[in-house]
Amino acid sequence: MYTVHSPQWNNNTEEGDDDLSKDDEKNPNHYVDNKEFYKALCEWKDEYNEAMSSGDDKPPLTNYIGECFVMMAEGLSKRSSFANYTFRDDMVGDAIENCILYAHNFNPEKSNNAFSYFTQMMYYAFLRRIQKEKKQMYIKYKVLEQMDDYKGTVRWSDDDPHEKLSAQKQFRLSDNDIEKYTPKKKKKKGSGGTLDALI
Repeated sequence: MYTVHSPQWNNNTEEGDDDLSKDDEKNPNHYVDNKEFYKALCEWKDEYNEAMSSGDDKPPLTNYIGECFVMMAEGLSKRSSFANYTFRDDMVGDAIENCILYAHNFNPEKSNNAFSYFTQMMYYAFLRRIQKEKKQMYIKYKVLEQMDDYKGTVRWSDDDPHEKLSAQKQFRLSDNDIEKYTPKKKKKKGSGGTLDALI
């Protein structure tokens, strides 16, 4: 049926060893074969369309498609822009959930690059999770900042024992994050501002 390739890093190849044709042999570094993935999705999409036209329930995704989603999400989470987040497992879970929920939106007539389509979906799921987590970190930061007991407490950096950590650094919040989540004060209309404000 379908094969799933696990990533293998072959560092023992010598330069000039180009006997393998790109089209004929599978690259072991590609953990999901896009052609097989696309074929499996097309078959599932046909079943989905038949079920929807006859009024049946949505058919479940195949194990192969599910394994591909898991490997794609894990691979994307290891990119340098996502690898250091402590909530990486939540990001992967959100990405897989989105792919399962919206797999029926994939249109084989518009694109034959299913890998790219679902990787893009996972990328935006990661960004949404990061924003949710940063908002929660901001809330924790504000609660901690307002506690009387915290004001006298000093936390030292694990990297540099001579550096004191602020609450902002403890929660890994940038100035932009704090500005973004700080509620804006609304100006009241008609409250009789200054003459300069009217001019």
